[in-house]
This record gives sequence, structure tokens and C-alpha cells, in this order.
Amino acid sequence: MALIDGTRLRLAAETFRSPGALAPATILTTARMTLAPASPDDGPELASLEFDAEVMRFLGPPGLPEDDSAPFLRPRGGEPGIWTARLRSDSSFVGWFALIAAEDRSGTAELGYRLRSADWGRGLATEGATAVLQHGIATMGLTRVRATTMTVNTGSRRVLDKLGFVHVETRHLDWPAPLPGSEKGDMFYELDTRRYREIHSQQ
Repeated sequence: MALIDGTRLRLAAETFRSPGALAPATILTTARMTLAPASPDDGPELASLEFDAEVMRFLGPPGLPEDDSAPFLRPRGGEPGIWTARLRSDSSFVGWFALIAAEDRSGTAELGYRLRSADWGRGLATEGATAVLQHGIATMGLTRVRATTMTVNTGSRRVLDKLGFVHVETRHLDWPAPLPGSEKGDMFYELDTRRYREIHSQQ
């Protein structure tokens, strides 16, 4: 099964402390999930995703030490721009969603998400990302949202297609420790929020 992780989000830890980062003070509710601002109490569950071999297939080796400077987002709770997702039915942990605004406050943000492999294939990534996007567009005045995934990550590509993102380019980046499939490149996507609003206003 393909990894459900909408972006590799190769951002340094200081991005969390950026004045442009969105602090999700609002609890979001979908048909099946509650998305709440990530807190330190969520830390162990957030970290558990990095021990799931399927989740890490397009990110790096599972179980990286805490002091490792991994080139992808590793939330531990309390960072702005991160929501922890739980099922409404039993409050079980599903994963996290992120919307990180550009530091220059240009109206651009980057979408990310990471879900437990046990919850893949249920439409939860699309459901949660839709809620985050709608909240961000309504409250932040976003004009464009970006996302990135490996070309071989067909699961993430399907999710981004469903959300209305458009593939704008493929880059072949020079990673220090290339993952299998990295030779096919990374796909960069964008979502025009004005077009997004037009489409959804007609539904």
C-alpha cells in the first residue's frame, strides 16, 4: 500500500517557530475525525509514526533517534501549524495534519499529513486535509497552497489529485541518503485557492 503522507515537508525545526507559521487554535471536526492543535501530551503517539516501517518508506529509516537531524517534519506537540487527528468514534490516534504558512506572509502555505498505516485506504487523509485547507483558506487569506511527494508515492499523489492540487514540476534533488525510487524525482504540487473556492461554491 502506498504511503499516505501528503508531503515530505523538508523543513528545518525552526520553521515551527516561524512568525509566519499558522497556529491552529481551532479544533476542527470532520465526519469521522476530530483535529485538535497538537500538544506535548500527543508526543508519544506522534513519534510512534516514525517506528512504522510503512509510514517511513518514503521518508527514511524507521526509529530515528530524537537527536537526529532528519530532513522531514517530526512534530512532538505544541508546534504551530500541526493538528493531531483522532477518530470521533473512540478517540483513537490516526495521525497528524499540518498547514505551514510562508514566513513572508505572502498568502502561501504548505500542506502535510502523516497517518498510521493501519488507517490507510479509508479516505481519512483526504477528509482531514480538506478540513485543514478549508480552515486555512477561510482564516488566513491564502492564495496558494503547496505540497510535495515522491513520484513513486502513488498514494499521496492520488490524495493531492482528489484535493484539487495541480502538478507543476518534478525535480531531481540531491539527497544525502537517497531512498528507493528517489531517482524518479519529487513531484511539486500547487492549489489555487480562488479556483478551489469557485469549485466548492458550486457543490
